[in-house]
Amino acid sequence: MEKWNKLASRERIENTMKRLEENGVKAYFVENRKEAKEKVFEIIPKNSEVMTMTSVTLDALEILNEVNESGRYVSVRKKLNSMNRENQGREMQQLGAAPEWAIGSVHAVTEDGKIMIASNTGSQLPAYAYGADNIIFVVGAQKIVKDIDEGMKRIYEHSLILESERARKAYGVEGSSVNKILLINREFKKDRIHLILVNEVLGY
Repeated sequence: MEKWNKLASRERIENTMKRLEENGVKAYFVENRKEAKEKVFEIIPKNSEVMTMTSVTLDALEILNEVNESGRYVSVRKKLNSMNRENQGREMQQLGAAPEWAIGSVHAVTEDGKIMIASNTGSQLPAYAYGADNIIFVVGAQKIVKDIDEGMKRIYEHSLILESERARKAYGVEGSSVNKILLINREFKKDRIHLILVNEVLGY
């Protein structure tokens, strides 16, 4: 576990940011979670429609309440929580898949600027892959990996284990699974994806 919680050097961070930019992702560097939260709300215009994805990183930054309860944004999550999945399931899928803004995190960022996101259900992946107009990923610098192979190891040896622990406590299930993985090699739409690298261990 310690291997996967080691912060990348500043040189490695800067090189990764350069490659992210080359791949169409706007990259930012901040020193800590306080600056990360400030950057998030600097990027998102007030009154925007925002979907907050389930994320330990967002919990750590206390972003969820700001988006979902402050009244300064149109919260997709709050709307979903007021709906009935039995008779509004299709509408709920559509709302979550194509918000104006989606905020979340990722499980690995490769040194050549690729983004890796693992999921059990895949519910957040449609928005990330295409549906959301804009995306913000907040990522602890310990998630930088050498390449896709190392990213896969990180997902299975670290992220899955900790997510299974969280799922058992939160939902009373046996654990989680890596059922779907999204790999973003490049973003074709200018300024669509914003990735904030934080010089602090955040999430898993």
